[in-house]
Amino acid sequence: MSSSSDTNGGKKTGKKNVGEGHVRRSISIRLIRHGESQNNQVYRDARRIYNGGTPDFDLKGWLQYVDDRRSADPGLSDIGKIQAKKLAQYLKPHLMNQASRPVRFVVSPMQRTIATILPTLEALNGNNSDGGDDPGACNVMINGFYFESEGCHTREKVEPGMNAKQINASLLKPAGVKNASFEGFQNGEENGWYSHGKGPETRHESEERAAKFYVWMMEYLDQQLSEVEEQEVHDIFDAGVTLPGEEHEQCHDRLGPRTRTRRTAIFVGHGDFMSLVLKRIVAGFGHAVEKQTVPHRSAFVHFNTGITELEYFGNGRFLIMSQNNMPHLSGPDGGSYITGGYLKDGWSYLMPTDGCLDSEVSVAFSDEVQPHVQEQTEALRSLYLSKKESTSTSSDNQAKDDEDN
Repeated sequence: MSSSSDTNGGKKTGKKNVGEGHVRRSISIRLIRHGESQNNQVYRDARRIYNGGTPDFDLKGWLQYVDDRRSADPGLSDIGKIQAKKLAQYLKPHLMNQASRPVRFVVSPMQRTIATILPTLEALNGNNSDGGDDPGACNVMINGFYFESEGCHTREKVEPGMNAKQINASLLKPAGVKNASFEGFQNGEENGWYSHGKGPETRHESEERAAKFYVWMMEYLDQQLSEVEEQEVHDIFDAGVTLPGEEHEQCHDRLGPRTRTRRTAIFVGHGDFMSLVLKRIVAGFGHAVEKQTVPHRSAFVHFNTGITELEYFGNGRFLIMSQNNMPHLSGPDGGSYITGGYLKDGWSYLMPTDGCLDSEVSVAFSDEVQPHVQEQTEALRSLYLSKKESTSTSSDNQAKDDEDN
């Protein structure tokens, strides 16, 4: 890392680094995958009952068992419920001690994601110092655009999914979650979140939705960062600076109290779609555009309830701080509840076979991109590359060139 001054033969030149002195405010982000779904338990039971992986494997019986019990929008398995409980036991002290109020939650509309975060929401909402509810502890948004790849269907037949009223009545209100907001329900909140679907979502459609969600995510976070310019905000600051009285705080301590609590946003979603969004975050304007029907060359794997931590600095600038962590399952008995992140869980099927690599996937930049990424690029340009910023960047680059010369 660069120091506050350039050096030349051990002597300070007195020249400032480009960008020195700027305040780098950020928002703390968590991406969390849902707990193990009931469908996984169905497959596990079928494998045991019908001798999966052995010479006596009964494929017909296995298929019939799964077909009778698999759900288009399942809840959590028994293991998934334990994972959600342990996640809450970790997140409650972590967020109470280090996150400001309210903690922002953006949650997929699918049952397994909502069920995963409900124990955490219950713990935070019921933590008022006088023993009553704390309705200001959480800000919950159910985002109908954040569902898993392929959508909601049973044997290629579209299932509409729950609408806002059903999600509130059956999941949120019984857990004490009040005033949740709903966004991205394309046919309106009165209809199911996938009622617009024409069939299973294709890979191309998943990619396009990930690009749009990526832009929405930045807008959502940038709106919060803009509050600093409009009003006095105490929970968005440069977390890389230690103030007097904070010297005892250890960055690696995720449970201890902080002198200054931070703006925190938690996105609770799905393994594959989270991977698509993370690829957008890493790639920026240029993308390896996956060919339709061809699996991905690379993906981000998450265990069930795995946590990826990011910092967002505005204008599309992310730092990936850690990926797929499981602190809530790190105890002596935690290992027996770690699921969903191994090759045997199907992640290898995202990799293309050698026969798919005869022709290269296209690597596109700027205005050479395919239409669905072109839409994202244009949106990003209009949002984040203003004329003023472009001029400022050119001036900074010229200053750096002069300094180097």
